Amino acid sequence: MNPIFAFVSCRFGVILFLGCLLSTGCSRPDTSDASEYAEFVFTNGSIYTGDSSKPWVSSIGISGGKLLYVGDEIGLRKVVASETQRYDLQGNVVLPGLHDQHVHALWGGLVYSGADRTKCVIPQGLAVDNFLELLQTCVSKATKSEWITGGQWDVLALGVNPHRELLDKISTDVPILLDDTSGHGAWVNSLALKMAGVDSETIAPSGGGVIERDASGEPTGVLWETAIDLVRNKIPLTSDNILRESLIWSLNEMLSHGITSFTEASNGFVAGSLKEAQLYSELAGEGVLKQRARLCLNWNWYSRDGTNLSVIENRKQYIGGRLNLDCVKIYLDGVPTEAHTAAMLEPYARTHKGSSEQTDSGFLVLEQSETNEAVIKFDKESLSVKFHAAGDAAVRSGLDALEAAYKQNGSPSLRHSIGHSGFIDKTDLPRAYKLNATFEMSPYLWTPSPIANELAREVGAERAERAWPVRDAIDAKALVVAGSDWAVVPSVNPWIGIETLVTREQVGGSEKSFGKSQAISVLEAINLFTVNAAKHMNKEDRLGRIAEGMLADLIVIDRNPLDIPASEIHKIQVILTMIEGEVVYQK
Repeated sequence: MNPIFAFVSCRFGVILFLGCLLSTGCSRPDTSDASEYAEFVFTNGSIYTGDSSKPWVSSIGISGGKLLYVGDEIGLRKVVASETQRYDLQGNVVLPGLHDQHVHALWGGLVYSGADRTKCVIPQGLAVDNFLELLQTCVSKATKSEWITGGQWDVLALGVNPHRELLDKISTDVPILLDDTSGHGAWVNSLALKMAGVDSETIAPSGGGVIERDASGEPTGVLWETAIDLVRNKIPLTSDNILRESLIWSLNEMLSHGITSFTEASNGFVAGSLKEAQLYSELAGEGVLKQRARLCLNWNWYSRDGTNLSVIENRKQYIGGRLNLDCVKIYLDGVPTEAHTAAMLEPYARTHKGSSEQTDSGFLVLEQSETNEAVIKFDKESLSVKFHAAGDAAVRSGLDALEAAYKQNGSPSLRHSIGHSGFIDKTDLPRAYKLNATFEMSPYLWTPSPIANELAREVGAERAERAWPVRDAIDAKALVVAGSDWAVVPSVNPWIGIETLVTREQVGGSEKSFGKSQAISVLEAINLFTVNAAKHMNKEDRLGRIAEGMLADLIVIDRNPLDIPASEIHKIQVILTMIEGEVVYQK
């Protein structure tokens, strides 16, 4: 129990409430009228409501999982009964629960939980010598029957072009596949290529696959997009126990940072669509999944078990608890790094030819007619579409598809989202408001970092200044939300995202910045994670604000982000996380 909290109730009430805080099996007090009296109240705090007319209050009362009262301590008296538990905030801050609109929770757990011993976790930004030294340590613990997987690597940080021969120096007996920072590239050794049958004659698969080759036409060991699957399909399946342990670890990690709902942005990416949907459904049924979780079901992306379409068709059988499967993921392009797989309206600033598949402006994975047809279908079925659209040409393609859908299906009721929105042409910014679309952006990627440096090199300094144009999008009246894209980034901590939205600098502040013109205010950044996210999910009548009648999804934090230097926001600690009146995390 954190010592800053004091309970001002009878001794029996204190013990009872402590039990409620630290377990999930505690029954609520029996008040004479649940609609009239609060089960427990928070007092003596700074509570941010999200309501512009009354942004801060000192007290709230909760009953039946909802906010019964929001206001001052004088008005609170009318909802306090003898059984009401009183919770003294002692000046600490309460915010609505935070929402991560683009996260890869299962992948994050596999990488960082330690459940999978074959995962080699390498910090981003390492030069080649340090990178290979850590890899050697991982390989030394493996048997010849095991694959070494993990990552991450960055071309610029390595200081050399990645090549299979560098990995061969580490091992020719153990197959190796290491993801790049974006998750759209892989670096493999010669044994892995041999086991997959990839050689100079292999044709890259459709859907954006790229096999980088040397001057003689031999694969270098660097694969992009769908070409990765040629090798990945040979890796043994992860056990169900490891998958379960990894996901539970991720769920708890997100709760510790105040994330009360999230969108799994690519169901099927790790273990196949069916297995992942079943795992989420199992945890939801057991009550282990505390957050409100939305799965975006892969439509045209890798799924090892080939079950993408069947899971979409049978999605309703997995819904339960706080789990929903009302979102479909459509990939339109890749990434604007050295891969040049993001679709850009103008050519990349730097010419890089590592294969015949790479082009000057990147490429769209789908023909516009295919995208239009899919979006029309899913929109008609009331499925929200999340596009992967990193380049400005891909963003435009997504908006064009939404426009086609609305012309055929009628006025939009769903809020579809353009995921990542790394680059947006200025003429396309106002279209989001008109089309009721959401720009979802990835906050941890807009700080000076290896991947940002690589991006700036490939697209040029002028376009890099408007990378992830949050300021421009908000000014164009677009609905903007934030998604961490973890485990592409090393932490799911939303306070890092909130800070860097404001500073566009490295965590803690730095002389260098990235896209400084697109910085926003602290309050705007918080809104991206709260009220904006709730609106995008069509739940603004229940979530995103602290108001009477809303669900009691809230967090208690140890300092006010509006009262501290922006460079210190990442230090904020979550003391308590509550979902629908249940304390699901306590520091």
